[in-house]
Amino acid sequence: MRFNKLDLNLLVALDVLLTERSITRAAERVHLSQSAMSASLGRLRDYFDDELLVQVGRQLELTPRAEVLREAVRDVLVRIDTSIAAQPQFDCTTTDREFRLCISDYTMELLVPRVLSLAAGQRSTARFKLAPQASSPARALERGEADLLVIPKAYCTAEHPMETVFTDEFVCAVWSGSSHVREGMSFERYAGAGHVVMQPVNTDQPAFESWFVQRYGLSRRIDVTTYSFAALPFLVVGSELVATVHSMLARDVAPALPITLLPLPLPMPTFEQAMQWHKYRSLDPGLLWLRGLMRQAAKDLQSAD
Repeated sequence: MRFNKLDLNLLVALDVLLTERSITRAAERVHLSQSAMSASLGRLRDYFDDELLVQVGRQLELTPRAEVLREAVRDVLVRIDTSIAAQPQFDCTTTDREFRLCISDYTMELLVPRVLSLAAGQRSTARFKLAPQASSPARALERGEADLLVIPKAYCTAEHPMETVFTDEFVCAVWSGSSHVREGMSFERYAGAGHVVMQPVNTDQPAFESWFVQRYGLSRRIDVTTYSFAALPFLVVGSELVATVHSMLARDVAPALPITLLPLPLPMPTFEQAMQWHKYRSLDPGLLWLRGLMRQAAKDLQSAD
């Protein structure tokens, strides 16, 4: 099929070439021979009158024209996938669909087990791929790399629909043998303590609590940085360190650890965890089912809290 003399089948080849920046890897992804993918690249270069991919050292780099095309081509393919290729109905008991979720380990520990239990109760055959939070959440949606994001509401983009899933508060987790327990957690003590903080991988964007503390104007002494929310309460044991932890997560692990949970001595707002999906997939029957599971799981989580 052609549009403006362009074979539309080449759009798939162009998308994967611009993503992988490798003829070999692109060919493997779409199950073509390397020679066939090279031929597709040649035809694309002729059509756009541009090299698209150029050799720089040992790797291929995108030309300026290719950079412009990359997001536009992905957007077109996502529209086709969601508008034409999507199934009009969804049966969770017979589906072979894999749902890709970008989530933190905090959400994975608290919410996902309830989601999986609800799915099992419906005898679902759906599969779930849980990936770390993306460095650019909106791009993960727009490139079709994620079906659903579960991220702080403050980090959601205005370009796509979102819905608050559940809310939480923050507490200070400290070792039960620390001076913080004996003397209490004042603002001055909190400000002067060594802190354990979570820093998301592959991004300079801080976790929500660090983001808010910075906006509050407090500069903490960061002694330990980890990539895991769930690790925070464990890392204060045996020390004078302080971890600012989501309260539901902290209470979940506190019975197994020699830690004490203290009120946070600064007015941090309620934390809102949201789910976000691509605007073209608002009526996707499979995602409607998954979002329903998320709502029920969140309801069960907060009622149990």
